[in-house]
Amino acid sequence: MYLAILWHFHQPIYRRPQSKAYVLPWVNYHATKNYRQMARLVEETGYPCTFNFVPCLLDQIEDYARGLALDPYQLALELPPDRLGPFEIERLRKLAPKGTGEAELQAKALESLFSPLDRIPADKFERFELQRRIHRDLIPDWVRLGREGKAELTVTPYYHPLLPMIFDAEAAGSERPGISFRHAEDGRVQIRRARAHFKETFGADPRGMWPSEGGLSQEVAAAIADAGFSFAVTDENVLWKSLSGSHERKQLYRPYLASGLAVFFRDRELSDLIGFTYQHWNARDAVADFLRRLDERRPDCNERSVVVLALDGENPWGTYPENGVPFLRELFHRLGRHPGVTPVFLGDYLAGHPPAEELALAPGTWLGNFSKWSGTPAKNSAWAVLSRARHACGPVEEILIAEGSDWFWWFGDEDTEEFAFLFDSYIREAYHRTGLPHE
Repeated sequence: MYLAILWHFHQPIYRRPQSKAYVLPWVNYHATKNYRQMARLVEETGYPCTFNFVPCLLDQIEDYARGLALDPYQLALELPPDRLGPFEIERLRKLAPKGTGEAELQAKALESLFSPLDRIPADKFERFELQRRIHRDLIPDWVRLGREGKAELTVTPYYHPLLPMIFDAEAAGSERPGISFRHAEDGRVQIRRARAHFKETFGADPRGMWPSEGGLSQEVAAAIADAGFSFAVTDENVLWKSLSGSHERKQLYRPYLASGLAVFFRDRELSDLIGFTYQHWNARDAVADFLRRLDERRPDCNERSVVVLALDGENPWGTYPENGVPFLRELFHRLGRHPGVTPVFLGDYLAGHPPAEELALAPGTWLGNFSKWSGTPAKNSAWAVLSRARHACGPVEEILIAEGSDWFWWFGDEDTEEFAFLFDSYIREAYHRTGLPHE
């Protein structure tokens, strides 16, 4: 069997409109702690992986690399300790391990930004220089890994919109928000701009796409194909909803053709074990369990079958011992020599094994349904706000940003005030830009 692993790198827009002032520190945090770690482990082990990028994340990494980001969390890290006030201390607590005393809060918060792979200097100012160097080198390192064939690079629509609902909110079925939202033209813009940004950044056209939240429909697949992409990846639940008749596991391990686009479907169990379960195991036992489960899939596979894993490449590691380094090393080393398993890039697999079966896609996401983005009063209210603003203002930049999936994911949850603030800020700026009164 073939095995393809896709790591999705994604953060929404955290800066205020028309500004480089950041409200949350997570691009800064993940850039030094997780994105560089993943690139280094792939290079160290020689295991081929696919890295998928959201263009608005790349934009924000560039802000930090060029020293343009105005980040109050970074300021709290750099201030002399005797000048830390209540607001700076509150920010540092978001970064430092829980239970850190105030006397060591700043030092521990700064340490938290680095991977165990890094040799962290003892001197505070040398740590800041290491941080700046990581920011500067991150995108060039990805460019090099792609050019040298050590990693496959793919992309997501520009501001991470949930495309089936942007094309037509009715796609959410029973979770639809109860308002009319159908702006396929916005989705196409986000797809085309992602492709152009990828080429500008990495010097080549992307072959593939992880659509935001794995969100696909037949209409979305056609738009991705029309933009020049060869393949997309989504969740197996989309396959099971799309197939008629009885379902067999072996149907999962091959691509299908949907409106001219080759579509791969991830093995949800294997992906989610890495994302949500194995952090509670020791590394050797976790990888042994993973390999056992992979071997159990052999009766459903033949020499052409491809098992696809797709999951976040940044968020799981904070709950793993040593930020996931022992697990990932063990996984890559043992997968690389596991009998009967051939690592592959999705684009390379497709070149030798084009899909033979047409499929009419049912709308779906990596969760299967749309319940994390629509269907509750808070989420539906946000869709109504967006719908009115889009009708009034047109597809200005701020509306495209407000179409991102993250705002809707968090609406209704506790301690997500910054997300609500950012969403509202971009809606307000859309009205301001077009000279219209905000309702």
